[in-house]
Amino acid sequence: MLGRQVEAVLLLWLSCCVLAVWRYSMKSTIYSIFSTRSSIILEYEGDTFKSWDIPEGCKVQNKSSPKTLLYCKTPGNHKISPININDEDERLLTVDSSNICFLWYYTVIITIWVYDPENASPEELQWTAKEPSVNSMVLTKQMNTLGQYPVIYTLEKGLKYDPGPLTPDGTWIIHLPMTSDDIIKQIRGNKVSFQDCFIASLQFLLTFPMNVISDPPEYEPLSLPAGSPLLASWHTCIPTFVLLATEHETFQTNNSFQTWTKVRAPPGVLTEAQRHSLRDVILLDQRILFLVEGTIYLKTKDSFKIIDENNGIAGTGILGFSKRRWCQIRYLYKLASKKSLLFAWSKDVVYAGYTNLRFLVFTTISKLKDVLKLSPGDTLEIMTVEYLWHPQEVAFMLSHCTDCSTIKDVRIVLFNSMHSKYVLQDFDIQVAKETQLDCRFLLSAMPDMILWDGHSTYYSHNNFTEVGIIETDSGNTNLSLIAEGSKVHNVVADTTGNILVKMENNDLFYIKDGIAEIVPLSRWVNTTAETALVLDKSFQVNILHYNQNLDEKYQLHLQSYPLVLELQSKNKGLEDMCPYLTFQHDVHSQFYHLDKGDSLTVWTQIVYPENRGLDILVDYYGSNILTWTQNTEYEIASGFCTKSMITRFFQTTNYESVKNYYDLEKKNTGLTLIKIRPSEYTRTCPTVIPVFEISVGCDPTKYIQVQGFNNTRCHRRDFSYVIDKELLRDSPHENLKVRYEVAKYGCPRTVDMEEMFHPVVELYDENGFIKIVDANFILWEVHGRNDYMYNSTMQQNGCINEAQTWDIMIEENPGVPMEDIWGPQNYRPCFSYAIGTPGDLSQPYEIINYSNKNALKWSSSYAAMYVYRLKVLDPNYSFCNLTTYFAIESLGQIPRSSIYLVAALVFVLMLTFISVLVLSYFWYSKIYRRFIIEPLHKPPGKQKKN
Repeated sequence: MLGRQVEAVLLLWLSCCVLAVWRYSMKSTIYSIFSTRSSIILEYEGDTFKSWDIPEGCKVQNKSSPKTLLYCKTPGNHKISPININDEDERLLTVDSSNICFLWYYTVIITIWVYDPENASPEELQWTAKEPSVNSMVLTKQMNTLGQYPVIYTLEKGLKYDPGPLTPDGTWIIHLPMTSDDIIKQIRGNKVSFQDCFIASLQFLLTFPMNVISDPPEYEPLSLPAGSPLLASWHTCIPTFVLLATEHETFQTNNSFQTWTKVRAPPGVLTEAQRHSLRDVILLDQRILFLVEGTIYLKTKDSFKIIDENNGIAGTGILGFSKRRWCQIRYLYKLASKKSLLFAWSKDVVYAGYTNLRFLVFTTISKLKDVLKLSPGDTLEIMTVEYLWHPQEVAFMLSHCTDCSTIKDVRIVLFNSMHSKYVLQDFDIQVAKETQLDCRFLLSAMPDMILWDGHSTYYSHNNFTEVGIIETDSGNTNLSLIAEGSKVHNVVADTTGNILVKMENNDLFYIKDGIAEIVPLSRWVNTTAETALVLDKSFQVNILHYNQNLDEKYQLHLQSYPLVLELQSKNKGLEDMCPYLTFQHDVHSQFYHLDKGDSLTVWTQIVYPENRGLDILVDYYGSNILTWTQNTEYEIASGFCTKSMITRFFQTTNYESVKNYYDLEKKNTGLTLIKIRPSEYTRTCPTVIPVFEISVGCDPTKYIQVQGFNNTRCHRRDFSYVIDKELLRDSPHENLKVRYEVAKYGCPRTVDMEEMFHPVVELYDENGFIKIVDANFILWEVHGRNDYMYNSTMQQNGCINEAQTWDIMIEENPGVPMEDIWGPQNYRPCFSYAIGTPGDLSQPYEIINYSNKNALKWSSSYAAMYVYRLKVLDPNYSFCNLTTYFAIESLGQIPRSSIYLVAALVFVLMLTFISVLVLSYFWYSKIYRRFIIEPLHKPPGKQKKN
């Protein structure tokens, strides 16, 4: 029933179209398993169809049907085209002989099974199934018997989650936590085959639920001006969370338009004209920003309000706004409160917006004129503001002219927030005065970008050193001439360097990052359909259809687009062969963090024909704070050269005994963008070139703790104790009463008074234990106790000069808190003649590390409580200030009380005892005398006789 409904909807879609176009698809939307085993659906739209022209290696189910099934059992490139009155584009379908045939299926609670697209249920093909079909259940159980089981890996942090045993229903269940900074997962399995077929790995998104806004029926529609093309905005990191504005309604979805809601405005807030005058939209986590006639409005679940001077931004005159285009979770997640969320601009002011939607004036036209060194009479306007892939940089695209009669110059200024510096780039193109340009920065180490107006596209490569207009192979730069007069609608770039340019009539053009040539693709959608380009859960480009004439349930339809297959079809006819066979690497994350002493090793390998002379190059952009070495190995066999290169990134700065420690640290922290690429590549090269960030500095998730101490598993309650004033460093006049906070210090460890204690420090981050800290560290008792010692001397630890001690450091830094007196910033080793001065080496050595076996011992034989704070001292160990608390409870005799106190107590007790004796004597004497004088029983008297 569901299949017939979907088919009816597709027929309705076709009925609205009049021009001829044909396309192909497969049962699954995942084209990575497009092979000789796949059944290919051929589909023709139009009235001029006669039959299909099919090569010998393929067989068609019904050659004269506009919609039929094609089977190609012979691998290779097959020329497919319809036979009709008007010649239509032919396609070269690349049919692979891959043994990867099966796919993983998962549900939201991470229930996983195996399915075969050729034998799956309609629910499985449409990703609405809650349980496996009979065929999938049998296949999953068979694969499990052969040793198959799925494992989920997270791509950012590299975490691994294993399943439980196979359930009787033929599914695996995996439990994993929801996260906000590691949302891209991948299901992988063992290399197990069934009937010579393997399972393809599956990448998907898993994050906290993204709620959509659902308004009451009485709310009023928000829409674009009549005749406007579709406008789509999606969440930067979650492409399935999309907002679509049309000339009739605005829609929102959190599952790539499997379901959707309408986003509207409360009655009376906007006029009729304003509600149909949307200029732009931005979709944030749980908020939507609308730009209506120069005013920004904020839409949430419960409110619809204007953003104006109360939020730090002008209430009118806003020309546009933009947000970050690239998902950089690992870097931005930790600094979300400090980084801007979006930019908005008016004619002469640029505003930066932050997470609470508070805006600040970022820059002005007059300031930008100073950067460009322009005269006050020149005209300078803000065309757009865009974020780069570098998360700390933003670009201002400006138009400049003097007389402004016919042409204007387009200039670009970059601002780096780390250095608070504006830099005018070597970028200058001239366009007509009325031209409106837009731009996008690509996912590249260098700030590569693509620009476009209504008719042409422009490029800037290799840090603005290569700038120009993009041409077709015939030298045509006006895309409107190729697209029957249509204008550029939107441009979408994916994470692999593919760029699609969509025209308003649905013609598509392809650009490869780094190549200044544009290729028209075969027509996929009819020119009369309303469509927009969006990304799916795998960050692949899809085509979103909208038809207001259909039933509300079917007005929106997402269609997968086989970009790789379409490119292969076009590339076969071009003399544009890839210069290498394979290019491989082991970069699996977009973000890496380096601390002091850390290094990152990257392996790359390229295989190319002998005598081609290709190299592997490293491009970098950003902070110049890294050093790298390269080790290259060559191997030549059978006419091919294999070049393998290992690149190691690291720092060489020595922070020991420097005078400007903190300044030197600041100078050597920052962010560097790295791209490792072949020295030559063309549009036909399919390999993804690795681009990643290396952040150097303190990782805020790092922390240390002493082995054997765990603050989270202590079930004791807070308690108080008193420290005798004679045991305190500052010699106060009174004893010190201390409140022991279990949540802060953790459970104390109990040791015998004769037992020495050597702390072993462990380093952790958000993923758990990393390693044992082998660097020097110091500790001090936080309440000022000094009745503990160290078991080794400076001489026993190999000191040549006198080592630093707490007494020396306190004397050198009077009035400074204990935590700041001594640390990596002023540490001086005692193992060199050049550092320090001679002294008494028989003093205790107060620095500990993992290997020197220096330990604490207790100078008192009485029970005591010690609360220590430990700090890593080595200046070359970490950018972080690594400290932790731990507590020791030593067992011994109860402390001896003062003799005066004892004497006083004895005197009071004796006085009390004597007083009781005296009082009891008088009391009993009184009773005794009473009974002697007055007998207890009187003798009876005599009675008279009558």
